[in-house]
Order: sequence, then structure tokens, then C-alpha cells
Amino acid sequence: MMTRNLLVGIAFNAYEPPSARGKEERMSEESVEQMAFEVLESVTELGYSAVVLPLQRSFLRFLDRMKKLNFDVLINLCEGFRGRPQLEANVAAALELLEAPFTGNSSRTLALCQDKYKTKAILNAHGLPTAKARLMTAAEEINDLRFPLFVKPNAEDASLGIHADSVVADQESLLRQVDRLLRTYQQPVLVEEFIDGREFNVAVFDNHELQALPVSEIDFSGMPASAPRICSYEAKWFEDHEFYSHTVPVCPAKIGEETRAKLQATALAAFRATSCRDYARVDFRMDREGNAAILEVNPNPDISLNAGYARALKAFGLDYKMFWHQLIENALQRKKAS
Repeated sequence: MMTRNLLVGIAFNAYEPPSARGKEERMSEESVEQMAFEVLESVTELGYSAVVLPLQRSFLRFLDRMKKLNFDVLINLCEGFRGRPQLEANVAAALELLEAPFTGNSSRTLALCQDKYKTKAILNAHGLPTAKARLMTAAEEINDLRFPLFVKPNAEDASLGIHADSVVADQESLLRQVDRLLRTYQQPVLVEEFIDGREFNVAVFDNHELQALPVSEIDFSGMPASAPRICSYEAKWFEDHEFYSHTVPVCPAKIGEETRAKLQATALAAFRATSCRDYARVDFRMDREGNAAILEVNPNPDISLNAGYARALKAFGLDYKMFWHQLIENALQRKKAS
């Protein structure tokens, strides 16, 4: 494929162990490096010159290398800095201050969607459905939400802090879980009514115009009867765990046309409401009456070859390399328009 003579940088956050977490929660961060090299291969096959640019402990060293290499465009795969996902938006903000064209979402959107409770407020203001929830900064009883409840950190990603005991059925379990998360993650805890039903996600891609890709479903049918039907950290990252093999993604999902159209339309509306650009993934839970609620908007989903977003691209019939070509073009067009 003929491309302009451009130098593309591929930035990713190198793994840094945070002091407050156990070693078992490093898998999600270490996977980013593998994704960066998959992207490198795709971009070079397109005919671009490309260099991988790890972001490690010194941000100044990262910026200095950017300056020396003088990239035409940067593919931003950074999901945090120094082991902190909360600094994901700060990396994008620095790129914006430098007026460096980069792929993916803006610092404003990344910061908003990192805060799950605020995202709910934005979605609700646009008339979009979410589960009823409360934000907790201390372990206390809740009387305005119905059990079972789903308890998770408010500002983490990649299912960090989500395990089988994240779904609680009584006040004692709720207090214990909230206290554990407050101590471990040092941030408010999101408590929401648990929707015991089907789980879907819809990838959205700005390919000249916004496109909702085929709906994907997580098949929980093989899960042990005693385990909650959720995508826990173990289910997402540990291939030898029984939860991993029993949370099978199915894309396209086996659903009717009306359900498919509703989920895709809601995903597009959520993408716009949170001011996303380039790409994002919207996660849903659907109750037994067929009512879907948005779990979250992920503006920086895993886009490695074995992840759900790439699976949706394949189901849509779009080559993975062409996805990256379009994102590079999107970034260059934004630079031209600025």
C-alpha cells in the first residue's frame, strides 16, 4: 500500500509496579507492550516508518526522545503512567500541549470516562440508561439501592479490583467489600445495582463517519452456578483460570435485529455524549425483560489482535491494518484543521 513518507511513533506505558497492589494485577499492564509490537508490525506493513516509544519512569526522557525523532504522528496506546491508570489522561494532555498529532481520545474524554460515576451522570443527562448507583468514600450501609449490588473501584480499568466477591447480597458483605477497595485502591468506590442478565459490548469506530461494529456478547453459560456472571480480573487475564474459559466472547452476538439495532444506536449516542473520537467500546448489561443499561464507556479499550475490538473489526470485514491507517489519517486531519 502506498503511503506518504511519514514517521509514526507508537507510545505505550511500560509496566511499573504500583506499591498498593498485588503482583497478580500486573497482567493487564504488561499486555500493553505486546499490543505495541502488534501495532508496529501492522503499521510497517502499511509502508510507514515506525518506532516503538515506551513511556517509563521519566516523562522528560520520553518527551526528549519524541523531540529527537520528530514523529509526524503518534499512536497513543498509553493506559497510564508509573502504574497509575488515573494518569492516562495526563499523557494525552501533554501531547495536546505539544500540539503533537496523536490517535485515540482527547485528554478530556479520557479523564471523564476514567471516573465511572461522573460518566453515568453525563449519560443520564443525555437520556441514556445506566444502573442505579452510589459513590462511596466510607464503608456505610446503603438503603436506597436493591441487593444484589456490584462493588468496584470508581477509577480503574481492565477489571482491576473486580473479583467473584464483587457482587454482594447483604450489608455485611457490602461493608467488607467497600472497606477492602478503599484501602487497596485509595479512591472512592462505585456501588451499583447488579443486573443479573446478559452482557454485551459494542465497538465504535470513526471511519470517515461513525460506525457501530457488530455486537459482541460474553457467554457465561459455562460458569459455575456459585459464581456471579461477570467479567472479573481472573476471567479477563488468567488463561489457566476456570473463569477465563467460561467467559467466551461471541461476535456477532446471537440476538435479534431489533436488539442489535438498539444496542448499536445506544453505543453511538454514548460515544457522542462523552465526546469520544477515533474509537471506543461501550459495555452493556441486559436484564431478563430485555432492558439494556450502559455499564461504562471505554475510550481506550484493548485493541490487540486477540482482544474484542479486533474481533469486532474482523466481524465487520475491516482489515486490522486499515483500522490503523484510518486512525493515522484522522490524527493528521485534526492537525491540519487546528
